[in-house]
Amino acid sequence: MKNLINGEKKDSVTGQIIEITNPATNEFIDTVPASNEQDVDEVVTYAKQAQVTWAKTPLHERGEILKKFVSLVEENQENLARTLCMETGKPIKEARAEISNTRNFVNGYVERAKHLYGMVIPQGNEPGQEKTVQYTVRQPLGVVACIIPFNFPCDLFGQKVPSALIMGNSVIVKPSTYNPLTLHKYCELMQMAGVPAGVINCISGEGPIVGQALAKHKDVHLVSVTGSTAVGMETMESASHNLTHVMLELGGNDAFILDKDGNLDLAVEELVWGRLYNTGQVCCASKRFLIHNSLKDEFIRRVINRINSMKLGNPMNEDTEIGCLINEKAAKRVEEQVNLTVQEGAVIVYGGRRSGAYFEPTVINNVTKTMSVMKDMEIFGPVIPVLGFDTIEEAIEIANQSNYGLCGCIITENMKTAFKVASELEVGGAVINGASFYRSAEMPFGGWKHSGIGNEGITTTLQEMSKIKTIVMKNILD
Repeated sequence: MKNLINGEKKDSVTGQIIEITNPATNEFIDTVPASNEQDVDEVVTYAKQAQVTWAKTPLHERGEILKKFVSLVEENQENLARTLCMETGKPIKEARAEISNTRNFVNGYVERAKHLYGMVIPQGNEPGQEKTVQYTVRQPLGVVACIIPFNFPCDLFGQKVPSALIMGNSVIVKPSTYNPLTLHKYCELMQMAGVPAGVINCISGEGPIVGQALAKHKDVHLVSVTGSTAVGMETMESASHNLTHVMLELGGNDAFILDKDGNLDLAVEELVWGRLYNTGQVCCASKRFLIHNSLKDEFIRRVINRINSMKLGNPMNEDTEIGCLINEKAAKRVEEQVNLTVQEGAVIVYGGRRSGAYFEPTVINNVTKTMSVMKDMEIFGPVIPVLGFDTIEEAIEIANQSNYGLCGCIITENMKTAFKVASELEVGGAVINGASFYRSAEMPFGGWKHSGIGNEGITTTLQEMSKIKTIVMKNILD
Protein backbone atom coordinates (compact mmCIF):
# COMPACT_ATOMS: atom_id res chain seq x y z
CA MET A 1 0.00 0.00 0.00
CA LYS A 2 1.05 3.61 -0.45
CA ASN A 3 0.74 6.83 1.51
CA LEU A 4 -2.39 8.88 0.91
CA ILE A 5 -1.24 12.47 0.43
CA ASN A 6 -3.51 15.16 -0.98
CA GLY A 7 -5.75 12.55 -2.57
CA GLU A 8 -2.92 10.68 -4.28
CA LYS A 9 -1.29 7.35 -3.43
CA LYS A 10 2.42 7.94 -3.11
CA ASP A 11 5.63 6.14 -2.26
CA SER A 12 8.07 7.77 0.14
CA VAL A 13 10.54 10.18 -1.43
CA THR A 14 13.32 7.63 -0.89
CA GLY A 15 11.33 4.69 -2.21
CA GLN A 16 12.08 2.74 0.97
CA ILE A 17 9.44 0.37 2.29
CA ILE A 18 8.41 -1.50 5.42
CA GLU A 19 7.28 -5.11 5.07
CA ILE A 20 4.16 -6.14 6.97
CA THR A 21 3.89 -9.79 8.02
CA ASN A 22 1.30 -11.89 9.79
CA PRO A 23 2.63 -12.36 13.36
CA ALA A 24 0.77 -15.66 13.75
CA THR A 25 2.24 -17.30 10.64
CA ASN A 26 5.16 -15.03 9.63
CA GLU A 27 3.63 -14.81 6.15
CA PHE A 28 4.23 -11.67 4.10
CA ILE A 29 1.11 -9.51 3.64
CA ASP A 30 2.08 -6.21 1.99
CA THR A 31 4.40 -3.22 2.19
CA VAL A 32 3.97 0.42 3.18
CA PRO A 33 6.27 3.38 2.59
CA ALA A 34 9.07 4.10 5.07
CA SER A 35 8.46 7.84 5.09
CA ASN A 36 10.81 10.52 6.36
CA GLU A 37 10.77 14.21 7.33
CA GLN A 38 10.49 15.30 3.70
CA ASP A 39 7.32 13.24 3.27
CA VAL A 40 5.96 14.74 6.48
CA ASP A 41 6.63 18.27 5.28
CA GLU A 42 4.80 17.53 2.03
CA VAL A 43 1.72 16.07 3.69
CA VAL A 44 1.49 18.88 6.25
CA THR A 45 1.71 21.50 3.51
CA TYR A 46 -1.22 19.96 1.63
CA ALA A 47 -3.23 19.40 4.81
CA LYS A 48 -2.82 23.03 5.81
CA GLN A 49 -4.01 24.25 2.41
CA ALA A 50 -7.00 21.90 2.26
CA GLN A 51 -8.18 22.68 5.78
CA VAL A 52 -9.14 26.25 4.91
CA THR A 53 -11.90 25.14 2.50
CA TRP A 54 -13.00 22.21 4.68
CA ALA A 55 -13.54 24.56 7.62
CA LYS A 56 -16.00 26.55 5.51
CA THR A 57 -18.01 23.44 4.64
CA PRO A 58 -21.23 23.47 6.70
CA LEU A 59 -21.17 21.16 9.67
CA HIS A 60 -24.18 19.18 8.48
CA GLU A 61 -22.42 18.48 5.16
CA ARG A 62 -19.30 17.31 6.95
CA GLY A 63 -21.53 15.05 9.03
CA GLU A 64 -23.18 13.48 6.00
CA ILE A 65 -19.79 12.68 4.49
CA LEU A 66 -18.71 10.98 7.71
CA LYS A 67 -21.91 8.95 7.78
CA LYS A 68 -21.21 7.85 4.22
CA PHE A 69 -17.83 6.65 5.46
CA VAL A 70 -19.62 4.48 8.04
CA SER A 71 -21.69 2.89 5.27
CA LEU A 72 -18.55 2.09 3.29
CA VAL A 73 -16.89 0.54 6.34
CA GLU A 74 -19.91 -1.68 6.89
CA GLU A 75 -20.01 -2.70 3.24
CA ASN A 76 -16.37 -3.78 3.54
CA GLN A 77 -16.51 -5.07 7.11
CA GLU A 78 -15.35 -8.64 6.49
CA ASN A 79 -12.44 -7.59 4.31
CA LEU A 80 -11.37 -5.01 6.88
CA ALA A 81 -11.73 -7.46 9.76
CA ARG A 82 -9.65 -10.09 8.02
CA THR A 83 -6.94 -7.55 7.24
CA LEU A 84 -6.94 -6.42 10.87
CA CYS A 85 -6.80 -10.01 12.09
CA MET A 86 -3.94 -10.97 9.78
CA GLU A 87 -1.72 -7.99 10.47
CA THR A 88 -2.40 -7.75 14.22
CA GLY A 89 -2.85 -11.33 15.44
CA LYS A 90 -6.08 -10.64 17.30
CA PRO A 91 -8.86 -13.25 16.99
CA ILE A 92 -11.14 -12.70 14.02
CA LYS A 93 -14.16 -12.30 16.30
CA GLU A 94 -12.42 -9.45 18.12
CA ALA A 95 -11.43 -7.89 14.80
CA ARG A 96 -15.03 -7.91 13.58
CA ALA A 97 -16.21 -6.37 16.84
CA GLU A 98 -13.67 -3.58 16.52
CA ILE A 99 -14.70 -2.74 12.97
CA SER A 100 -18.36 -2.67 14.04
CA ASN A 101 -17.61 -0.01 16.66
CA THR A 102 -16.90 2.57 13.96
CA ARG A 103 -20.59 3.46 13.58
CA ASN A 104 -20.90 4.37 17.27
CA PHE A 105 -17.90 6.67 17.19
CA VAL A 106 -18.76 8.50 13.99
CA ASN A 107 -22.45 8.97 14.69
CA GLY A 108 -21.71 9.99 18.26
CA TYR A 109 -19.28 12.71 17.26
CA VAL A 110 -21.48 14.00 14.44
CA GLU A 111 -24.50 14.35 16.71
CA ARG A 112 -22.46 15.81 19.55
CA ALA A 113 -21.00 18.45 17.24
CA LYS A 114 -24.47 19.53 16.17
CA HIS A 115 -25.26 20.31 19.80
CA LEU A 116 -21.96 21.81 20.92
CA TYR A 117 -23.44 25.20 21.58
CA GLY A 118 -21.58 28.29 22.71
CA MET A 119 -22.27 30.51 25.69
CA VAL A 120 -23.81 33.95 25.93
CA ILE A 121 -22.48 36.24 28.63
CA PRO A 122 -25.32 38.69 29.16
CA GLN A 123 -25.01 42.40 29.55
CA GLY A 124 -24.66 43.84 33.02
CA ASN A 125 -23.12 40.81 34.62
CA GLU A 126 -20.39 43.03 36.08
CA PRO A 127 -19.93 46.79 36.47
CA GLY A 128 -19.16 48.54 33.20
CA GLN A 129 -20.72 45.79 31.04
CA GLU A 130 -24.29 47.10 31.01
CA LYS A 131 -24.30 47.74 27.25
CA THR A 132 -22.06 44.90 26.08
CA VAL A 133 -22.98 41.32 25.07
CA GLN A 134 -20.42 38.54 24.62
CA TYR A 135 -20.82 35.13 23.07
CA THR A 136 -18.51 32.20 22.33
CA VAL A 137 -17.99 30.05 19.26
CA ARG A 138 -15.86 26.99 18.51
CA GLN A 139 -13.43 27.09 15.59
CA PRO A 140 -11.07 24.49 14.10
CA LEU A 141 -7.50 24.15 15.28
CA GLY A 142 -6.11 23.52 11.79
CA VAL A 143 -4.01 20.42 11.11
CA VAL A 144 -4.42 17.49 13.51
CA ALA A 145 -1.91 14.62 13.59
CA CYS A 146 -3.39 11.36 14.85
CA ILE A 147 -0.71 8.91 15.98
CA ILE A 148 -2.44 5.57 16.43
CA PRO A 149 -1.06 2.42 18.13
CA PHE A 150 -1.24 -1.20 17.06
CA ASN A 151 -3.56 -2.66 19.69
CA PHE A 152 -6.92 -1.07 18.74
CA PRO A 153 -6.20 0.88 15.55
CA CYS A 154 -9.78 1.11 14.28
CA ASP A 155 -11.29 2.03 17.64
CA LEU A 156 -8.73 4.78 18.14
CA PHE A 157 -9.17 5.98 14.57
CA GLY A 158 -12.85 6.23 15.47
CA GLN A 159 -12.08 8.37 18.51
CA LYS A 160 -9.54 10.69 16.91
CA VAL A 161 -10.31 11.14 13.22
CA PRO A 162 -14.10 11.76 13.00
CA SER A 163 -13.91 14.17 15.95
CA ALA A 164 -11.17 16.19 14.25
CA LEU A 165 -12.92 16.22 10.88
CA ILE A 166 -16.38 17.18 12.13
CA MET A 167 -14.87 20.23 13.83
CA GLY A 168 -13.36 21.40 10.52
CA ASN A 169 -9.76 20.27 10.91
CA SER A 170 -7.70 18.41 8.35
CA VAL A 171 -6.16 15.15 9.54
CA ILE A 172 -2.90 13.28 9.07
CA VAL A 173 -3.13 9.67 10.26
CA LYS A 174 0.10 8.01 11.30
CA PRO A 175 -0.62 4.27 11.85
CA SER A 176 1.56 1.87 13.79
CA THR A 177 4.54 0.51 11.89
CA TYR A 178 3.47 -3.02 12.77
CA ASN A 179 -0.08 -3.08 11.40
CA PRO A 180 -0.86 -0.03 9.24
CA LEU A 181 -2.85 -1.71 6.48
CA THR A 182 -6.37 -1.49 7.93
CA LEU A 183 -5.98 2.22 8.65
CA HIS A 184 -4.69 2.88 5.15
CA LYS A 185 -7.91 1.27 3.93
CA TYR A 186 -9.96 3.39 6.37
CA CYS A 187 -8.41 6.58 5.00
CA GLU A 188 -9.10 5.49 1.43
CA LEU A 189 -12.74 4.89 2.39
CA MET A 190 -12.84 8.37 3.93
CA GLN A 191 -11.79 9.79 0.59
CA MET A 192 -14.34 7.63 -1.25
CA ALA A 193 -17.02 8.97 1.10
CA GLY A 194 -16.25 12.51 0.00
CA VAL A 195 -13.65 13.88 2.40
CA PRO A 196 -11.68 16.21 0.12
CA ALA A 197 -8.11 15.62 -0.99
CA GLY A 198 -5.66 16.87 1.60
CA VAL A 199 -8.24 16.85 4.36
CA ILE A 200 -7.67 13.16 5.11
CA ASN A 201 -4.13 11.84 4.74
CA CYS A 202 -2.29 8.70 5.82
CA ILE A 203 1.47 8.42 6.11
CA SER A 204 3.41 5.38 7.29
CA GLY A 205 6.87 5.15 8.76
CA GLU A 206 8.86 4.61 11.92
CA GLY A 207 7.49 6.44 14.95
CA PRO A 208 10.75 8.13 15.97
CA ILE A 209 11.01 9.57 12.45
CA VAL A 210 7.48 10.28 11.21
CA GLY A 211 5.70 10.69 14.54
CA GLN A 212 8.24 13.08 15.95
CA ALA A 213 8.49 15.02 12.67
CA LEU A 214 4.75 15.61 12.89
CA ALA A 215 5.05 16.68 16.52
CA LYS A 216 7.83 19.15 15.69
CA HIS A 217 6.20 20.64 12.61
CA LYS A 218 5.22 24.29 12.97
CA ASP A 219 2.03 23.81 10.92
CA VAL A 220 0.64 20.93 12.98
CA HIS A 221 -1.71 22.34 15.59
CA LEU A 222 -2.60 19.25 17.65
CA VAL A 223 -0.88 15.93 18.11
CA SER A 224 -3.18 13.22 19.47
CA VAL A 225 -1.19 10.20 20.64
CA THR A 226 -2.16 6.87 22.10
CA GLY A 227 0.94 4.90 23.01
CA SER A 228 3.56 4.26 25.63
CA THR A 229 4.51 6.79 28.28
CA ALA A 230 8.00 7.04 26.78
CA VAL A 231 6.54 7.95 23.38
CA GLY A 232 4.20 10.45 25.03
CA MET A 233 7.05 12.20 26.81
CA GLU A 234 9.10 12.38 23.63
CA THR A 235 6.12 13.73 21.71
CA MET A 236 5.43 16.37 24.33
CA GLU A 237 9.04 17.51 24.19
CA SER A 238 8.93 17.72 20.39
CA ALA A 239 5.62 19.59 20.41
CA SER A 240 6.87 22.09 22.97
CA HIS A 241 9.10 23.81 20.39
CA ASN A 242 6.00 25.32 18.75
CA LEU A 243 3.66 25.20 21.76
CA THR A 244 1.68 22.59 19.84
CA HIS A 245 -1.26 21.22 21.77
CA VAL A 246 -1.06 17.54 22.73
CA MET A 247 -3.52 14.86 23.78
CA LEU A 248 -1.69 11.92 25.37
CA GLU A 249 -3.33 8.61 26.31
CA LEU A 250 -0.43 6.55 27.58
CA GLY A 251 0.50 3.43 29.52
CA GLY A 252 -1.11 1.85 32.55
CA ASN A 253 -0.54 -0.73 35.24
CA ASP A 254 -4.09 -1.01 36.53
CA ALA A 255 -4.88 -2.65 39.84
CA PHE A 256 -7.65 -5.26 40.08
CA ILE A 257 -8.79 -5.46 43.72
CA LEU A 258 -10.92 -8.37 44.95
CA ASP A 259 -12.04 -7.87 48.54
CA LYS A 260 -13.02 -10.64 50.95
CA ASP A 261 -16.75 -10.38 50.15
CA GLY A 262 -16.32 -10.14 46.38
CA ASN A 263 -18.03 -12.54 43.99
CA LEU A 264 -15.38 -15.04 42.87
CA ASP A 265 -17.22 -16.17 39.75
CA LEU A 266 -17.66 -12.57 38.67
CA ALA A 267 -14.00 -11.84 39.40
CA VAL A 268 -12.79 -14.72 37.24
CA GLU A 269 -14.99 -13.79 34.28
CA GLU A 270 -13.98 -10.15 34.53
CA LEU A 271 -10.35 -11.25 34.60
CA VAL A 272 -10.84 -13.15 31.34
CA TRP A 273 -12.38 -10.04 29.77
CA GLY A 274 -10.12 -7.52 31.45
CA ARG A 275 -6.76 -9.24 31.06
CA LEU A 276 -6.90 -11.73 28.19
CA TYR A 277 -8.83 -9.71 25.58
CA ASN A 278 -6.53 -8.84 22.67
CA THR A 279 -4.00 -11.16 24.33
CA GLY A 280 -3.51 -8.66 27.12
CA GLN A 281 -2.36 -5.85 24.83
CA VAL A 282 -4.64 -3.22 26.32
CA CYS A 283 -3.54 0.00 28.00
CA CYS A 284 -6.36 -0.16 30.57
CA ALA A 285 -6.21 -3.91 31.07
CA SER A 286 -6.11 -5.08 34.67
CA LYS A 287 -2.43 -5.90 35.16
CA ARG A 288 -1.91 -6.18 38.94
CA PHE A 289 -4.22 -8.57 40.78
CA LEU A 290 -4.64 -7.72 44.45
CA ILE A 291 -6.68 -10.51 46.02
CA HIS A 292 -7.77 -10.75 49.66
CA ASN A 293 -5.75 -13.50 51.33
CA SER A 294 -8.90 -15.38 52.34
CA LEU A 295 -9.75 -15.82 48.63
CA LYS A 296 -6.37 -15.90 46.94
CA ASP A 297 -5.80 -19.66 46.66
CA GLU A 298 -9.34 -20.34 45.43
CA PHE A 299 -9.12 -17.42 43.03
CA ILE A 300 -5.94 -18.82 41.48
CA ARG A 301 -7.48 -22.30 41.21
CA ARG A 302 -10.57 -21.00 39.43
CA VAL A 303 -8.56 -18.77 37.12
CA ILE A 304 -6.40 -21.70 36.00
CA ASN A 305 -9.50 -23.85 35.41
CA ARG A 306 -11.08 -21.06 33.35
CA ILE A 307 -7.99 -20.50 31.24
CA ASN A 308 -7.79 -24.23 30.57
CA SER A 309 -11.19 -23.99 28.90
CA MET A 310 -10.04 -21.33 26.43
CA LYS A 311 -8.51 -21.98 23.02
CA LEU A 312 -5.25 -20.36 22.03
CA GLY A 313 -4.55 -20.66 18.32
CA ASN A 314 -4.53 -19.15 14.86
CA PRO A 315 -6.36 -15.83 15.09
CA MET A 316 -8.19 -16.51 11.82
CA ASN A 317 -9.94 -19.58 13.23
CA GLU A 318 -13.49 -18.86 14.35
CA ASP A 319 -13.09 -20.70 17.65
CA THR A 320 -9.82 -19.04 18.71
CA GLU A 321 -10.21 -17.01 21.89
CA ILE A 322 -6.59 -16.00 22.47
CA GLY A 323 -4.30 -15.06 19.60
CA CYS A 324 -0.67 -14.00 19.43
CA LEU A 325 1.08 -10.78 20.31
CA ILE A 326 1.77 -8.12 17.70
CA ASN A 327 5.17 -9.67 16.90
CA GLU A 328 7.86 -11.95 18.30
CA LYS A 329 9.78 -9.01 19.75
CA ALA A 330 6.77 -8.14 21.90
CA ALA A 331 6.44 -11.75 23.06
CA LYS A 332 10.13 -11.84 23.97
CA ARG A 333 9.67 -8.66 25.99
CA VAL A 334 6.84 -10.28 27.95
CA GLU A 335 9.02 -13.35 28.48
CA GLU A 336 11.82 -11.17 29.87
CA GLN A 337 9.42 -9.43 32.24
CA VAL A 338 8.01 -12.72 33.52
CA ASN A 339 11.54 -14.05 34.06
CA LEU A 340 12.48 -10.90 35.97
CA THR A 341 9.44 -11.33 38.22
CA VAL A 342 10.52 -14.91 38.94
CA GLN A 343 14.06 -13.73 39.66
CA GLU A 344 12.61 -11.31 42.20
CA GLY A 345 11.01 -14.24 44.05
CA ALA A 346 7.64 -14.94 42.43
CA VAL A 347 6.51 -18.37 41.21
CA ILE A 348 4.85 -19.30 37.91
CA VAL A 349 1.90 -21.56 38.70
CA TYR A 350 0.51 -21.72 35.17
CA GLY A 351 1.87 -21.03 31.69
CA GLY A 352 5.02 -19.02 31.16
CA ARG A 353 6.02 -20.42 27.76
CA ARG A 354 6.60 -18.57 24.50
CA SER A 355 6.50 -19.84 20.91
CA GLY A 356 7.31 -17.19 18.33
CA ALA A 357 4.82 -14.34 18.79
CA TYR A 358 2.61 -16.50 21.00
CA PHE A 359 2.83 -16.23 24.78
CA GLU A 360 0.47 -18.45 26.69
CA PRO A 361 -1.67 -17.05 29.52
CA THR A 362 0.48 -17.04 32.64
CA VAL A 363 -0.44 -16.92 36.33
CA ILE A 364 2.23 -15.81 38.80
CA ASN A 365 1.90 -16.30 42.59
CA ASN A 366 3.94 -15.15 45.59
CA VAL A 367 4.18 -11.62 44.22
CA THR A 368 5.13 -8.92 46.72
CA LYS A 369 4.49 -5.19 46.66
CA THR A 370 8.19 -4.40 46.21
CA MET A 371 8.47 -6.25 42.90
CA SER A 372 8.73 -4.32 39.65
CA VAL A 373 5.46 -5.78 38.35
CA MET A 374 3.59 -4.23 41.29
CA LYS A 375 4.99 -0.80 40.56
CA ASP A 376 5.86 0.53 37.12
CA MET A 377 6.65 -2.50 34.95
CA GLU A 378 3.73 -2.70 32.54
CA ILE A 379 3.43 -6.17 31.03
CA PHE A 380 1.68 -5.87 27.66
CA GLY A 381 0.60 -9.49 27.42
CA PRO A 382 -1.60 -12.19 29.03
CA VAL A 383 0.17 -12.28 32.40
CA ILE A 384 -1.67 -12.41 35.75
CA PRO A 385 0.54 -11.54 38.76
CA VAL A 386 -1.31 -12.21 42.03
CA LEU A 387 -0.60 -10.50 45.37
CA GLY A 388 -2.47 -11.16 48.60
CA PHE A 389 -3.61 -8.44 51.02
CA ASP A 390 -5.34 -8.32 54.40
CA THR A 391 -6.97 -4.88 54.57
CA ILE A 392 -8.54 -2.68 51.93
CA GLU A 393 -6.29 0.19 53.04
CA GLU A 394 -3.28 -1.98 52.22
CA ALA A 395 -4.70 -2.74 48.77
CA ILE A 396 -5.31 0.94 48.03
CA GLU A 397 -1.78 1.81 49.09
CA ILE A 398 -0.28 -0.82 46.78
CA ALA A 399 -2.54 0.22 43.91
CA ASN A 400 -1.45 3.84 44.26
CA GLN A 401 2.29 3.18 44.52
CA SER A 402 2.63 3.04 40.72
CA ASN A 403 3.57 6.07 38.65
CA TYR A 404 0.75 5.04 36.32
CA GLY A 405 -2.81 6.14 36.94
CA LEU A 406 -4.98 5.08 34.03
CA CYS A 407 -7.75 2.94 35.53
CA GLY A 408 -8.45 0.55 38.38
CA CYS A 409 -11.24 -1.58 39.79
CA ILE A 410 -12.76 -3.05 42.95
CA ILE A 411 -14.94 -6.14 43.26
CA THR A 412 -16.95 -6.24 46.47
CA GLU A 413 -20.54 -6.58 47.72
CA ASN A 414 -20.01 -3.70 50.18
CA MET A 415 -20.87 -0.44 48.44
CA LYS A 416 -19.22 1.65 51.14
CA THR A 417 -15.98 -0.18 50.43
CA ALA A 418 -16.56 0.14 46.70
CA PHE A 419 -16.96 3.90 46.81
CA LYS A 420 -14.07 4.30 49.24
CA VAL A 421 -11.77 2.50 46.80
CA ALA A 422 -13.16 4.30 43.76
CA SER A 423 -12.66 7.61 45.51
CA GLU A 424 -9.12 6.95 46.73
CA LEU A 425 -7.60 5.26 43.67
CA GLU A 426 -5.29 7.70 41.88
CA VAL A 427 -6.67 6.98 38.42
CA GLY A 428 -8.72 8.53 35.65
CA GLY A 429 -11.33 5.76 35.70
CA ALA A 430 -12.47 3.51 38.54
CA VAL A 431 -14.75 0.53 37.86
CA ILE A 432 -16.95 -1.06 40.53
CA ASN A 433 -17.62 -4.80 40.16
CA GLY A 434 -15.88 -5.09 36.83
CA ALA A 435 -12.38 -5.14 35.38
CA SER A 436 -10.58 -1.88 34.69
CA PHE A 437 -10.83 -2.63 30.96
CA TYR A 438 -13.85 -0.44 30.41
CA ARG A 439 -14.12 2.29 27.81
CA SER A 440 -17.44 3.40 26.43
CA ALA A 441 -17.49 5.71 23.42
CA GLU A 442 -19.07 8.51 25.45
CA MET A 443 -16.94 8.54 28.61
CA PRO A 444 -14.06 10.96 29.12
CA PHE A 445 -11.18 8.49 29.02
CA GLY A 446 -7.75 9.52 30.23
CA GLY A 447 -5.18 8.89 32.91
CA TRP A 448 -3.55 10.58 35.85
CA LYS A 449 0.16 10.79 36.61
CA HIS A 450 2.29 9.15 33.90
CA SER A 451 -0.78 7.75 32.13
CA GLY A 452 -1.48 10.83 30.09
CA ILE A 453 -2.79 14.34 29.56
CA GLY A 454 -6.30 15.17 28.41
CA ASN A 455 -9.44 13.10 28.02
CA GLU A 456 -10.77 11.37 24.93
CA GLY A 457 -14.41 10.50 24.35
CA ILE A 458 -17.57 11.85 22.75
CA THR A 459 -18.30 13.99 25.82
CA THR A 460 -14.91 15.73 25.74
CA THR A 461 -12.88 15.34 22.53
CA LEU A 462 -14.65 17.96 20.43
CA GLN A 463 -13.47 20.63 22.85
CA GLU A 464 -9.90 19.34 22.46
CA MET A 465 -10.26 19.36 18.66
CA SER A 466 -11.29 23.01 18.53
CA LYS A 467 -10.46 26.40 20.00
CA ILE A 468 -12.81 28.82 21.66
CA LYS A 469 -13.31 32.40 20.54
CA THR A 470 -15.25 35.07 22.38
CA ILE A 471 -16.99 37.66 20.20
CA VAL A 472 -17.65 40.92 22.00
CA MET A 473 -20.44 43.26 20.90
CA LYS A 474 -19.28 46.31 22.77
CA ASN A 475 -21.89 48.92 23.63
CA ILE A 476 -24.42 47.17 21.41
CA LEU A 477 -27.29 48.14 23.69
CA ASP A 478 -28.67 51.58 24.45
